[in-house]
Amino acid sequence: MGQSLAKIAAAEGAKVGLGARNKAFLDEVVADIKAKGGEAIALPTDVTNADQCRALAKATEDAFGKIDGLINSAYMHGEWLPTDIADVEEYASVFNVNCAGALRMGQACLEALKASKGAIVNVSTMSTVNPFPGEGAYSAGKGGMNALTRHMAKDFGKYGIRVNVTRMGWIGGAPVWGHIDREVAGGRDRDEVIGEITARIPIGIIPPEEDCAKAVLFMVSDYAKVVSGASLDVNGGQYMAP
Repeated sequence: MGQSLAKIAAAEGAKVGLGARNKAFLDEVVADIKAKGGEAIALPTDVTNADQCRALAKATEDAFGKIDGLINSAYMHGEWLPTDIADVEEYASVFNVNCAGALRMGQACLEALKASKGAIVNVSTMSTVNPFPGEGAYSAGKGGMNALTRHMAKDFGKYGIRVNVTRMGWIGGAPVWGHIDREVAGGRDRDEVIGEITARIPIGIIPPEEDCAKAVLFMVSDYAKVVSGASLDVNGGQYMAP
């Protein structure tokens, strides 16, 4: 979803700074944005490394003069194992990306966000509140991010910075299509696999990646200017927060 976030934001006039571990992928996204008249820069970034987080923040501010918003969508899943047999040590690695990485980037962008009174959106998952088999490590890390978001909203709020979290469900993009392809390769019928997913989603479709990205962008935009410390469920109604 990160590349959709970047492309949609750029198409609407934002100047985008991108960070990910895969340089070739970053270069491809930046080239696409520039080809369509947008502005973007990218720097290979591992969010478990504070120096690299600071370098990305600096490169973005140097290129565009300010930072108005930060979206933390770094992702590490871990093995698809139930908690009774999961590798506990792997949980720490996943947490370091999914939760601690968001804080590193928040701190790296803090001074720039103070100046702009900007916003942070942490991208989390529905499985933190609606468990899905095999997602224990991923959900534990993102569950930490959910709690972290509220603390960041309180602590960063004194600088006029908003911090919110989006809890995503099924996203119609490469990871989900890859999951479906693997099920089909294992002998299952594609329509049956998709039907099992959409049967649990009240709107009856797998939410498209681009539409999910727009919901995240809403939270970083001025349309949510007085919203902070909130959780927005983006899942087609599969999980409805009480």
